[in-house]
Amino acid sequence: MTNDATTVDAAAVATGAVAADGANALAAIDVGTNSFHLVVARVVGRDHFEIVTTEKEMVRLGHGGGDMKLLDVDAIERGVEALARMRKIADVHGALLRAVATSAVREAQNHDDFIRAAHERAGVDVEIISGVEEARLIHLGVLQALEVFDRRLFLCDIGGGSTELVLGYQGAELAARSVKLGAVRLTDRYFPGGRTDADSVAACRHYVRSILAPFEREVTAHGFEVAVASSGTAEAIAAVASAAAGGAAPRSFNGFRLHRSALADAVERLTHARTTSARARIAGLDAGRADIIAAGGVILDEIAECFGIDEIVISDYALREGVLLDTMQRRAGSDATLHHLRDLSRRSVQRLAEQCDSDPEHSKHVARLALALFDQTAPVHGLDVGCREYLEAAAMLANVGLFVSHTKHHLHSYYVIRNSERLVGFTDHEVELIALVARYHRKSAPKSSHPEFAALGEDDQDMVRALAALLRIAIGLDRGHASRVTDVRARVLGDRIEIGLVAAPGADIGLEVYAADERRGLLETVLGRSITLSQQT
Repeated sequence: MTNDATTVDAAAVATGAVAADGANALAAIDVGTNSFHLVVARVVGRDHFEIVTTEKEMVRLGHGGGDMKLLDVDAIERGVEALARMRKIADVHGALLRAVATSAVREAQNHDDFIRAAHERAGVDVEIISGVEEARLIHLGVLQALEVFDRRLFLCDIGGGSTELVLGYQGAELAARSVKLGAVRLTDRYFPGGRTDADSVAACRHYVRSILAPFEREVTAHGFEVAVASSGTAEAIAAVASAAAGGAAPRSFNGFRLHRSALADAVERLTHARTTSARARIAGLDAGRADIIAAGGVILDEIAECFGIDEIVISDYALREGVLLDTMQRRAGSDATLHHLRDLSRRSVQRLAEQCDSDPEHSKHVARLALALFDQTAPVHGLDVGCREYLEAAAMLANVGLFVSHTKHHLHSYYVIRNSERLVGFTDHEVELIALVARYHRKSAPKSSHPEFAALGEDDQDMVRALAALLRIAIGLDRGHASRVTDVRARVLGDRIEIGLVAAPGADIGLEVYAADERRGLLETVLGRSITLSQQT
């Protein structure tokens, strides 16, 4: 275990973060393909966190030269044991813990086995995040480590299973990609057993270039002023370059500048050492990384070559620190002020709606009506205020399936939402909840025979059922897509609920009253009360 005390001024980089409400300590675990990283921090004031302790374990959760389709039983066991130890460390500090999983878990067909074991045996709920969300969180973390907020930024993070690429400026992602280039993945594919030769290195380079090439156009279009690399791979190569230059190794590589020529020399030394044991003897290199560093070095070298990077600045912070700040923002979002994270998630919802919904103004109006119903029936549905955002997103996206086909478009909406990488600011589980609420905006009510719904816990099932019920009525209230119903006035009167409808001046809302009345059944079942709808005079 290592300890440090770094204080981060989140406001200084204008991310909009504020101190977490409640818990004074936060912890984040990066459940990576190669290693697990824990960071525990103490929230200080409104805009600082101080890192109390960190922990790293080489777990090697994922492997495979192509798609990482399965997590081995022994890998799951190692992962759960590591999580249990990290859970204990977080508990010692009384920290609220959040764990996020990346490519190895994301791609594995049996990831539910790992998630379940982590919950039951380690007491850790692991969130699976998309590649683009991973890139966003890494970007957020890097902004806390380096003064690059006001500069156009190119960021790369090389993990065990994937590499995240980001073009950013002033906290926003101009473009982001997650590509299946990782140090473990490419070692298994090109350098099995850690052995390298000229042909395998050349083949690996060619493959990396082919994967990076599609991102060149966006890099050229946006440009960048500074290139940053985070992750253990980048830091390990910087350490090799530093040792080759002589002198004492820096205590921290944060802000270390790795020139193109020094990068090329370090990677050449690493790939020319043909075996793991030979690389382990290279000055500056952590021997525990010797088997996979050649592949990682090729990826970083080709990134520099492909995108014309002359110098790379190393960031000590990455995903786990981004998760800390993201957690602070989420907890701060419980008040009425819309903070940076929720601005971000709302924008991503709007972008997807605008791309796939032929009438986004209708969906926006439905969302407003649905939220009014949510707020006015809160005393009886009892849902947490955080569910309000899921309802808004589902209302905005309920019709994106029309982009595929009108027939069964509610099912298509589920698919589009669930598989979109454009929804940033949400966890994988949150995306699933939003997709299911949108899926049940019409036709069949949620049933235990539906596999996706059945896979939810009981509380989540109740939430999806209630939000879908509210959404169904809101959609009926704009049946004519003309915003004739401008507002609702719901009153809970014992065992019944009266919903008064405010009509636009001179509007006939007979169609809307009829359509909403036809859709009230599910909400009546959920709330256990009869519902009447009428025009308010």
